[in-house]
Amino acid sequence: ERAGLRLVLLNTPPGAVARGDMGLGAVPGRQHDFRQGLALAVRYARELACPRIHIMAGRVPEGADRVALAAEMEATFVENLRHAADVLAQEDMVGLLEPINTRITDPRYFLSTTQQAAAILKQVGRPNLKLQLDIFHCQIMEGNLTRTLETYFPLVGHVQIAQVPARQEPDSHGEVNFPYLFQQLELLGYTGYVGCEYTPRGDTVEGLGWLREYWQSRGLEPSGSTP
Repeated sequence: ERAGLRLVLLNTPPGAVARGDMGLGAVPGRQHDFRQGLALAVRYARELACPRIHIMAGRVPEGADRVALAAEMEATFVENLRHAADVLAQEDMVGLLEPINTRITDPRYFLSTTQQAAAILKQVGRPNLKLQLDIFHCQIMEGNLTRTLETYFPLVGHVQIAQVPARQEPDSHGEVNFPYLFQQLELLGYTGYVGCEYTPRGDTVEGLGWLREYWQSRGLEPSGSTP
């Protein structure tokens, strides 16, 4: 409140991180833990007036066969998401599903592609569940960003950005042309938030140079000395 900031997104609790948890949404046998975590996330979101909760899917158990467990984990996720959608609807909140790449970030994460997330959202069939599209993960797993945006845009509830491959500033030092991507989002009519989920090479203010350059290229001026 003092800084004039609004919290627009938080995660469900990851579980027991020390034991390898990274969310519980799709983990068979952990439905009770998932529901407790969801209730906690909702209490935080209500207190902080946060309208969106990322429902973390979780990991394939260590040593387990991803393919062999796929159907069971998907069924668990669908069950938990339907429960979550009902809980969030009572609070006028939106639940988000974020595919996380399995090539660099987390080899065991269950939800790894936009196509997989879209299929699960279709199964669940609740309007207050959306796609959290992280460009970093999407580029690594799928590429073809323009067509991916066009195809799945009706499902998108939040966008996150970071340059590939080092998850740093979304500038010109990497694979993705972000000014072009921002233009595509505008053409599609995206009016939501864009989360800057990256690790700057230097400090935070220095790392926002890409944003100042983008504003200047659009003929815009920041409201203060720094973005």
